[in-house]
Amino acid sequence: MPVAIMDTSVYVEHWEGRLAEEVLASLRGRFLIRQSSVVISELRRGARTRQAVRLVQDLRRLARFEWTPSASDWWKAAVIIEKIGDGQSWDRRKRQEFQNDALIALSAQKNGATVITANRGDFALLAKELKLRVLFV
Repeated sequence: MPVAIMDTSVYVEHWEGRLAEEVLASLRGRFLIRQSSVVISELRRGARTRQAVRLVQDLRRLARFEWTPSASDWWKAAVIIEKIGDGQSWDRRKRQEFQNDALIALSAQKNGATVITANRGDFALLAKELKLRVLFV
């Protein structure tokens, strides 16, 4: 069965009611879902209620595999951000925002996984640059 990482945007879309449980169930049936430490961190950082914090804590606790970027992934992310950012004329803030997406993409690429995301803009650029498999929801 193919392996995938669900991007932060998928969880947010689901928890905010814009992505049905049936869609997630279908994805879990098609892929072995692995967690990214970057995604878990983004979700925890954004959790503003006790219920949201519990959801993220449960997600992390239930994760059998949590992929974490290596030192070389951080370096590669910087190179990719420079290249794409220069091509898109991004300011410093957009480059900072893009960093986590690049780290998620590199973790997926390194592990032969697909990225499942609702963030079409950033991950379309990363898919092209990294020859990355991406599934948009």
